[in-house]
Amino acid sequence: MPCFESDGSLSTSGKQTLKAVKEHPGTPEEIAPFSGLPLYRVRSGTRALAEAGLAEEKEGKYHLTPKGNTLLG
Repeated sequence: MPCFESDGSLSTSGKQTLKAVKEHPGTPEEIAPFSGLPLYRVRSGTRALAEAGLAEEKEGKYHLTPKGNTLLG
């Protein structure tokens, strides 16, 4: 997964996506300009973060979970 390293830690793009979701919750299209990443990376990243329980998707918009918020500090 592009958001995670082989050891399970967040990759650089994973951190960028998670931070962008925290600061600008929304659809991948709304999040991408704030992440510094291409839209395709944000789309796959938000799905991966949701699968890991760090973000959640409701009605097409992504928000951080408490677990994701704690991870960012």
